[in-house]
Amino acid sequence: MSGDSHDRKAKDRLASRRELLGVFGPAALAMVGLGGVGTLLHGRAGRHRPPSAAIAPPPRDWRIETDRPGRVAVAGASGPRLNVRRAVAALGGMGAFVRAGERVLIKPNCAWDRTPEQAANTDPEVVAELVRLCLAAGAASVVVADNTCHDPDRTFARSGIAAAARAAGASVAHQRTAGTVRMALGGTRLGPWQVLRPVAEADRVINVPVVKQHSLTRATLGMKNWFGVVVGNRSSLHQRAPQVCAELGAAFRPTLTVVDATRVLARGGPTGGSLDLVSSPDLVAIATDPVAADAWGGSLLELDRHQLQHLAIAERLGLGTADWRSLLVQV
Repeated sequence: MSGDSHDRKAKDRLASRRELLGVFGPAALAMVGLGGVGTLLHGRAGRHRPPSAAIAPPPRDWRIETDRPGRVAVAGASGPRLNVRRAVAALGGMGAFVRAGERVLIKPNCAWDRTPEQAANTDPEVVAELVRLCLAAGAASVVVADNTCHDPDRTFARSGIAAAARAAGASVAHQRTAGTVRMALGGTRLGPWQVLRPVAEADRVINVPVVKQHSLTRATLGMKNWFGVVVGNRSSLHQRAPQVCAELGAAFRPTLTVVDATRVLARGGPTGGSLDLVSSPDLVAIATDPVAADAWGGSLLELDRHQLQHLAIAERLGLGTADWRSLLVQV
């Protein structure tokens, strides 16, 4: 083959390739671009690949007393404000648990559009006194937060918690205002959840349940109260509720558990309504052991450790002891 003939064929092949690119070039470049984007996005969380639990941090451990046995202080017959003061003083004062400059989160039970007298929510004066004590101990800020079941603005207002907390110097947050942070809660039933942001960002957390009967779990106490910090399809958490309550207790390790028994909803829980369902023990218990706190609260409903199944699970998880009497300190 002559050199001229070879050159002509080479030029024809080059021209053909140029024509092909002219016709199909944009589509070809688009396919290359999509391929690059696919490579870039490979393995990233998205619509068809849920985010990995490994990238979600767990809640922090907010406890102070991790190297000593738990303690329980019970005060009564003085009204909610003085009961809180006396019980806190018996444990060494709030300064033993809240340091200057720390951000404190107070988690009441504020789930239902009910008045304080109906006892479906934590007593507002218990919440307010805790706010005052934290600020007096030097807390930089105190937030009172919950994820309510009824409308949050109406619930915080009618419960009296919003007004009492703000008057004492705290801010108030709920699922519409607080924002959320994705956190890995662990356990066999929990995994990653959206958690109220003020909880995730707090330096200290005080869990403040009210004692009341519950139609499903028999009682609403401290560990059940953690349902109110997660945001999402919480109805799924009621499946195997004792296990979930204990695992929530393992995920959220509060600085203190303050059990409000100013009024007790003895029947008709968790929402209540009729004042005939309410008793008035006028008691407050403060505990560094969350299992003991729940066991004490259950005793006011005449429920022992065998009737509150989550207590045995929590003990196996190493969260504390249900023998609250052995932890009592003098008030």
